[in-house]
Amino acid sequence: MTRATLETYYKAFNAGDASGMLACLTDDVEHRVNEGGIRRGKELFTEFCSHMGVSYRETLKDMVIFVNEDATRGAAEFVVHGEYLQTDPGLPEAKGQKYVLPAGAFFDLKDGKIARVTTFYNLQDWIAQVSA
Repeated sequence: MTRATLETYYKAFNAGDASGMLACLTDDVEHRVNEGGIRRGKELFTEFCSHMGVSYRETLKDMVIFVNEDATRGAAEFVVHGEYLQTDPGLPEAKGQKYVLPAGAFFDLKDGKIARVTTFYNLQDWIAQVSA
């Protein structure tokens, strides 16, 4: 069940389906953003998805999902293929730059849903790609 939850979550991500992603989360989900703060709850997760949908178009490829034996923790490794659409405050100017970036995420799982998402990627690599 839990591997399927993570697969459903990422299938929704690739489809740009924020409501499909939300359906995979606990109400009190903890979202830890790469080099950023912690957002708690579905409302803040929804705001983050809305912002990302305006500034970036991304597809995740080469997905590998891992889940521990008791289905309480999981991880995913993937490659982000993206396009930078609208300037994100504090980051380089967006001009439709394309990027390819290895990334990963870690999860706490509770009752078949995602209770924590922690995302990691190399921000300096991304900045170099969109600044070139």
